[in-house]
Amino acid sequence: MSARAGAPSRHPTVAPADPAIFVVFGASGDLTRRKLVPALVNLRRSGALPESFAFVGIIRQADAGPTLADEMLKAAGEHLDTPITEEEHAWFFGRIRVVVGDIEQPALYADIAVRLSELQSSHGTGPNALFYLATPPQLFAPIAAGLGQAGLLDEVAAGGWRRVIVEKPFGHDLASAIALNHALSAAMGERQIYRIDHYLGKETVQNLMAFRFANSIFEPIWNRRYVDHVQITVAESDGIGSRGGYYEQAGALRDMVQNHLFMLLALTAMEPPTSFDADAVRDERLKVLQAITPFTRAAVERNVVRAQYAAGRVGEADVRGYLDEDKVAPESSTETFVAMRLQVENWRWAGVPFYLRTGKRLARRVSEIAVQFREPPFMMFRDTAVSRLNCNVLVIRVQPDEGITLHVDVKVPGQVLDLQTVALDFKYDEVFAQKPSTGYETLLYDALTGDQTLFHRADSTEVGWRAVMPLLESWPTQAPPVCYPAGSWGPEDAHELLERDGRTWRRP
Repeated sequence: MSARAGAPSRHPTVAPADPAIFVVFGASGDLTRRKLVPALVNLRRSGALPESFAFVGIIRQADAGPTLADEMLKAAGEHLDTPITEEEHAWFFGRIRVVVGDIEQPALYADIAVRLSELQSSHGTGPNALFYLATPPQLFAPIAAGLGQAGLLDEVAAGGWRRVIVEKPFGHDLASAIALNHALSAAMGERQIYRIDHYLGKETVQNLMAFRFANSIFEPIWNRRYVDHVQITVAESDGIGSRGGYYEQAGALRDMVQNHLFMLLALTAMEPPTSFDADAVRDERLKVLQAITPFTRAAVERNVVRAQYAAGRVGEADVRGYLDEDKVAPESSTETFVAMRLQVENWRWAGVPFYLRTGKRLARRVSEIAVQFREPPFMMFRDTAVSRLNCNVLVIRVQPDEGITLHVDVKVPGQVLDLQTVALDFKYDEVFAQKPSTGYETLLYDALTGDQTLFHRADSTEVGWRAVMPLLESWPTQAPPVCYPAGSWGPEDAHELLERDGRTWRRP
């Protein structure tokens, strides 16, 4: 499948965002170097970044300040498709400033205010400021409080917009999520808060809504009458690496299910919004999460599988098990894999099971949504060589090979009527001759332009936690996680979850 050669471009020109100052707490961290700065470089290359722009990095160690700009740009260049040019280096270097201080001390926020005022004059940024909390989650509330108490989030006093991006995790459980939302709302309005989930910035995830609602052939069959079931898989071949301390506190459920997988579920199952207005879209996503049938203790035992990877082989490499990873307790019961069967109890999806799975050290890295349609009647094929009919499957590939595939049955050439399943395949890199962005470009641009569509709202984070709390509360009294060999597609219990329903997991 390819685009027409010589066809004129239909891509609208991207308008530069408003002049602004981008303030990053945790500027010396991995996220800033690997994702944020490369995304800003890409935004400038596409004409989306304003000329009147500045970057303020907030760090704790004074000795890192003099070299921070060079180090960030050097590290960013290693994560871009094409190296940073001398002109780009000079452009960004001249706009990067550093503020050193302790986030719990009011003096830091006074220094930030002074720096913003200076940049507003020297670089013509105006009063607009976007604050990015690229820090450990326990610092979100103190930073928000510090910004609020210093008046840095007061848009009336500033004379321009002030916005705050908060990285996940949005809490550790329902109670902490509610507490975090209260802390954020005490310092600013909900329309100023941008809870970021990089999955929602991926091209294929954004395209899911366009695919559903811009193509009239799919919406009439996107319901319980025609859909047999839906599978959502987010698999990683990597282990936990150096994140043992974090992962011991989080686990696969907290790390992936109540945010990434639930958002993919919501986008797949949502009703058509009245418009692409941010709240109209987020209202429909919220309704899906509210419609998830609550898990009872019995339902957790029957419909949820948790597991831990053991030693095994991924690709050509032998890898150790989770219990042998650094900073992992020898008797840890933290799950590295979760699979579940759930229902969305509304008119569209009543009776249609949704199967979700995610895990570390699986056979390959892949994220996809697979919508399997019901089998057609076999009646007219009963006197032919056709022994069975395959179900049509629509697969939306989120990563790494972004695209959409529709599996259909066609006649095999020859005198005998026989059928074979073939794939109608669309790939982003083939059709558009470019790699989809990492997702941060889209999300940063949206935050700079005030579009909250792809960001989480307070109520959706709390509803997501409410849905998984029965699992977190039941697991300590249940059997420990089962094991699965690294390099497999998970434990046998996860396969039995579908086999009980006469179905099987896809093997991407």
